[in-house]
Formats: sequence, structure tokens, C-alpha cells
Amino acid sequence: MQNEKKIQLLQLTYAAVLADAADQFAKENVLQNVIQRKKAEQMATGKMKAEQFGITSSQAVFTQLAEAFNCAAWQIENLGKGFVAVTSTCKLCAIAKKINAPAPCYLYCLDPMEGMVKGLNPNATFIVEETLWEGKKCRVLINKNTG
Repeated sequence: MQNEKKIQLLQLTYAAVLADAADQFAKENVLQNVIQRKKAEQMATGKMKAEQFGITSSQAVFTQLAEAFNCAAWQIENLGKGFVAVTSTCKLCAIAKKINAPAPCYLYCLDPMEGMVKGLNPNATFIVEETLWEGKKCRVLINKNTG
């Protein structure tokens, strides 16, 4: 098997494992507690995680994670003091829906990205305007407030 095919298989398998984990957390009635604890962890470790990925800007949180995990194809639209990140595809969301799992969006995607964005700029705002789970696209507004 070629390396590119191996990587794609690993990326797809990773998304499937995450969707299954969210489903198992829900079946054990601990999903909301896990989401809350993990969000606190993501906010505390976001800067370190961004550094581990070599991410140095808020926009790169979306583009470099998309490149690494090949899950969502984020498009960036620059605004005056920030940007909007939009995607209409997400493998994790699609897999979770196929197995009737709960929404994995915040646990595995949005909260980790928010942690990295705020780790890079503690004054930034991270506003989820829409998710693919409930809508036709995932849309996140980032304002780069400088204090």
C-alpha cells in the first residue's frame, strides 16, 4: 500500500474511533461531563498544542489541522479584525451521523481549536455561528481583539 493511501486510511480510522468514543461516552451518560472537562483542558493547553503542530496564527489553526487530519476542508475569509472559517465537509460529523452517535463537534474539533486560537491570542473571540451537525456548514468567527 502506498504511503498516501496508508495516511488516508489512518485519518479515516481516527475519525471513526473518535465518533465511536463520543457514542460510548453518551451511552454511559458521561458525555457532557467529558466535554466540560476536556474543554477546560483544551483552554489550559491550547498554546502548547498549537506549538506542537507548529501553528503560529489563528488562521493556521484551521488550515494546518485540516491538512494534518484531512477531516474538514476549512476556507478562510479575512475580515477587518479577524476572519471567518467555513467548511461544508467533515468526515467526523458524517461518520458520527452514520452510526447514530451524538455530535462530536465540540469535544474533538471546536473546543481544541478554540483552545489553540486563545492560546495564541488570549483576547481573541471564538464564535461558532453554525455547525454541520445542525446546519449545512460549520462556520466560526474569530475576532482578533488586542485588548
